[in-house]
Formats: sequence, C-alpha cells, structure tokens
Amino acid sequence: MIRTQIQLTEGQMRRLRAAARENGVSLAEMVRRLIDRGIEQELPDRRAAYLRAMGSVGRFRDRYGVRDVASRHDEYLDGAFE
Repeated sequence: MIRTQIQLTEGQMRRLRAAARENGVSLAEMVRRLIDRGIEQELPDRRAAYLRAMGSVGRFRDRYGVRDVASRHDEYLDGAFE
C-alpha cells in the first residue's frame, strides 16, 4: 500500500471516525472504502454508455442515404467484394 497524508476538517474527521466505528473497521479502511465508492460513482456507467451508443444506431445516413449499415454491415461488405 502507498502511504499518503490528507487534511480534513474537524467535522469530516468526526463523521469519518463515527463511520469507521459503526462499521467496525479502522479509520484507514473506512477512507479506502469511501474512496472506492466515490470513484465508482464518478466513473461513467457502462450500461448507460452502451444504451446511448445503441440509441445512435440507424440515426445517421451514409453518403448513399442508407441507415442500416450498423445492422447489415456483413451484407454490404459481401456486396462490395462481388
């Protein structure tokens, strides 16, 4: 593990100690858990990103006016090599 030093307000430290005591863990473990939880909340939700990407399928036309290239790409590729 990497040792680090941070500065907290008195209120933050009081709440952190109380949370560690309630969870039966050390202060350091409580900080690690809270950091992990915070990082998870800040990272983009993969499911939401996937749904946004799927929402764009068929939304745009190619230069020939075709919208179904994403779903029928194999057919178009086969046609290009005939």
